[in-house]
Amino acid sequence: MKTLLPTSTAGSLPKPAWLAEPETLWSPWKLQGDELAEGKQDALRACLHDQRQAGIDIVSDGEQTRQHFVTTFIEHLDGVDFEQRKTVKIRDRYEASVPSVVGPVSREKPVFVDDAKFLRQQTDQPIKWALPGPMTMVDTLYDGHYKSREKLAWEFAKILNQEARDLAAAGVDIIQFDEPAFNVFFDEVNDWGIAALEKAIEGVTCETGVHICYGYGIKANTDWKKTLGSEWRQYEEIFPKLQASNIDIVSLECQNSHVPMELIELIRGKKVMVGAIDVATHTVETSEQVADTLRKALRFVDADKLYPCTNCGMTPLPRKVAQGKLKALSAGADIVRQELSR
Repeated sequence: MKTLLPTSTAGSLPKPAWLAEPETLWSPWKLQGDELAEGKQDALRACLHDQRQAGIDIVSDGEQTRQHFVTTFIEHLDGVDFEQRKTVKIRDRYEASVPSVVGPVSREKPVFVDDAKFLRQQTDQPIKWALPGPMTMVDTLYDGHYKSREKLAWEFAKILNQEARDLAAAGVDIIQFDEPAFNVFFDEVNDWGIAALEKAIEGVTCETGVHICYGYGIKANTDWKKTLGSEWRQYEEIFPKLQASNIDIVSLECQNSHVPMELIELIRGKKVMVGAIDVATHTVETSEQVADTLRKALRFVDADKLYPCTNCGMTPLPRKVAQGKLKALSAGADIVRQELSR
């Protein structure tokens, strides 16, 4: 990236009300068939327009073609039965009815490549595409076949590697793997989670990143955060091994969180997507609040490696709120750019 402090979003953006129920995770589509396919593309264009209007530098599809950041990818795989559902505890936090792994998992054809090509056709800006990470995929299923989180994660890593290579060939500049599970299962992350992630990026020709946050601004997550005390030091458990990994970018949550900023020092040398927008509140940050977060981060990451970002996805937020937050992110980054250029 030639732009200093290039801004981006961590993932999802609100869908238009004519496509899906606003402010709702896993919202069913309001359209069907050809109308749905056309509606998704229209939503992607609108989402891209919102990002451009706000001055976002690295744009994305805002996950407009997906119902959910994990399960939409899994729906396209063999070996997973969505009719045979089980209740599991996701991220050790909340129970959900999830599909079952009933046989060897595999990918017959690319999942998101056509959508990525469509986005590439709409813009000359750098584009980022999000994929679920292997561990988070495992944590969103009931495994009745492999009966081993590690074995299943390794199979998913191979599948993700196929998809990531195809996305890079389609013109994606950054592929981000979403791994909120990294903030919970520390022993597994260090034992095999980061290794599985490295398998997923093997031979990928574009930049790669991992997004590790404290989740969407939903009740199960906000309740969990209240139990974490005055300092959230989860990143401390996994950053040393991530720093030694082949991943290019680490995306983390900072705005309105209790993450000690000095933990960023543990990934010195990596590019860092610093979450400077809180997705768990409808309050729109001021540009100065964003700038203040970025200034604090600059004590621990070099300016040419700092990428201002959102804490997480913004699907549960009203669209106007998300638009305001995107503008604040850009404006805050611009304030710090000007300070750095003096």
